[in-house]
Amino acid sequence: MLIGIPPLLGPEFLATLRAMGHGDEIAIVDGNYPAADHARRLVRADGHGVLAVLRAVLTVMPLDRAAPAAMFRAGLNNDPGQAGGIHRQIDALCAEMAPGQAVVPLSGEALYPRIRTAHAVVATSETALFANVILRKGVIGA
Repeated sequence: MLIGIPPLLGPEFLATLRAMGHGDEIAIVDGNYPAADHARRLVRADGHGVLAVLRAVLTVMPLDRAAPAAMFRAGLNNDPGQAGGIHRQIDALCAEMAPGQAVVPLSGEALYPRIRTAHAVVATSETALFANVILRKGVIGA
């Protein structure tokens, strides 16, 4: 155990986050997403939902403030104009953890290729559909 590090972030997960550089993206995907097939690097977070994993990552990883956006999510039915309960919860959690930075909903055709090119994909046990999030890593200033 470490002070200030959420226990959900095990050694492999922490190593993945640490290995990411500025501008690298990490995708946190629901339990229905074909993570093993689409991941360049796969991190398993079995038994955890997207919200718990998202909170843990946002606790330790800086977001890219130089980019126009650093947080993205799926829309309900892959439509960025639709949001379900999980999407509203994702938006609220991101607003709490990263005030002043908006979550950008993406269409399926924009989201899925981006997940495939992400530095890593975190596979959760989330049961909500279209509960996929992408975070872009920033820097820690001197």
